[in-house]
Amino acid sequence: MAAEQASDGYLFDLYRRYIGEPEDRTDVYVGFGLFLGGIGLAVVGLLLFLWGNTFEARTVGYFAWVGPAYALAMIALPVTMLGIVTLLPSERRVLYTSIGGVVITAAAVVGFLIAYPHDWNGYGNDHTVVVIAPYAVGLAGITASTGASLIAHYLTMAQQAEVVTTEDTGDDDPEITDAQVRRDIDDAMEDVDLSWGGVEKTEHKRLQFSNDDFDDVSVDTDAGTTTTRSTGVDAQVAGLKGLKGGETKTTTSSATVDDQTAKLKELREQKRAEELATADDDGPVATMTKAVRNVLERFRNLVNRN
Repeated sequence: MAAEQASDGYLFDLYRRYIGEPEDRTDVYVGFGLFLGGIGLAVVGLLLFLWGNTFEARTVGYFAWVGPAYALAMIALPVTMLGIVTLLPSERRVLYTSIGGVVITAAAVVGFLIAYPHDWNGYGNDHTVVVIAPYAVGLAGITASTGASLIAHYLTMAQQAEVVTTEDTGDDDPEITDAQVRRDIDDAMEDVDLSWGGVEKTEHKRLQFSNDDFDDVSVDTDAGTTTTRSTGVDAQVAGLKGLKGGETKTTTSSATVDDQTAKLKELREQKRAEELATADDDGPVATMTKAVRNVLERFRNLVNRN
């Protein structure tokens, strides 16, 4: 569904969008009428010119179509510019200058229609200069008034933009002082209790006793107690070192060297007896072989000792 248009119409919407709020409804209608009418005259003049060129040059049919085409093109530009001046919120003298320029150009166009083609551009009495000179004056006047209207409009828009900017900046908050900041902090921390270091205070109770409170109380100090006696400083140091793992305990034997030698001999004799018993079971060949091995082993041991 199309958007609902304003009650004033589409032309007023265009005017508000590109120019501003209209001061008079007549200016809007007349301005758009002249602007669009000038564009329409230019289009019609172009079509007539194209159609006239289908005829042979400088014939009656050619001049009948080309003459009006030139006239419409000459009047289209001033009319379009007058529409611009009418639409813009310009001063009255600027508008009157534009109207005067259009009147002069219109008179020049009428002179062109009278002179063309028999007294134009070297033919007949040649009124070309008489027509072009006033047309140029009128066109210059309307061009100047149109430029003045555009400049005035842009200046007005710039001033309005500055006013809006000033109003926006005027609503800024005032400068905040240190005293106001301190007061706000104090108000916010009013209900908070803090002690040294920023730790929140806590409510608690402390119990205090005096020596007089326990005068009538008897305590059995021997019940369920264990007495531990120290074994000396050296033992305590050794125990601490053992716990740290820095030292290892050494276990010594109370047996003498002779006792250890005797035990080794007993082990060797027992081993030989077992070997001889095994040799008897294997036969004489195995016995001789083992005997030779034993002799060689003893000889090797003697050599190694030396």
